[in-house]
Amino acid sequence: MLPLEELQKRIGYTFRDQELLKRALTHSSYSNETGARNHHLLCNERLEFLGDSVLSLITSEYLYSNFPELPEGDLTRIRAATVCEGALASYSEQIGLGEFLLLGKGERQSGGAKKPAVIADAFEAILAAIYLDVGNADALQTVSEFLLPFIKQAVAALPDVGGYHTDSKSRLQEFVQKDKGTPEYRLISESGPDHNKTFVVEVYLDSNCIGRGQGHSKKYAEQAAAKAALVLFGIDR
Repeated sequence: MLPLEELQKRIGYTFRDQELLKRALTHSSYSNETGARNHHLLCNERLEFLGDSVLSLITSEYLYSNFPELPEGDLTRIRAATVCEGALASYSEQIGLGEFLLLGKGERQSGGAKKPAVIADAFEAILAAIYLDVGNADALQTVSEFLLPFIKQAVAALPDVGGYHTDSKSRLQEFVQKDKGTPEYRLISESGPDHNKTFVVEVYLDSNCIGRGQGHSKKYAEQAAAKAALVLFGIDR
């Protein structure tokens, strides 16, 4: 298990209560092995419960504010796609969360640190831990600063959802292909460790840069660049 200081660097938040962070990283298989009578209270399951609500509120507010033209059904479908187990597991993988988990011997030997269900639950527990550690009116904002970059990238990478194209690359292609040509995406740079790389991409049209974006994968960076181009053309805001 890597030191907790490294995880706090990756998530961009330093806990005042380090025990709260440790609880968020404690799987039930680990607490069970302590033999404590209250072992079920020593794992991250209660934090996961709270984190699920924090995740839903922040994601719902973001979608409500940024997609004012979408009906409730489409907002629900987009939210489901960005907060499902698979999505949360991918967010966890981007920060290497599995490397920090406290797992029981059997769970660790069976690859628990890479199981989608395990690392997705831990991600929700981390959200709750940050929320509780801040403990004041800034709590939701602090969690949002950590969470929303993941949500925004996930939304940008979605295909057509409920008849609404959230895929910025497809929407940009549809806009420019009428009479302007084909967008060209160029990788400008990549930096950072393997578990948390940042890619910067620019999109060009007729040798002119019309958008620039970054993300933790080339795909996300291209989507961000396309989004910037749509804003430039007045299609998005």
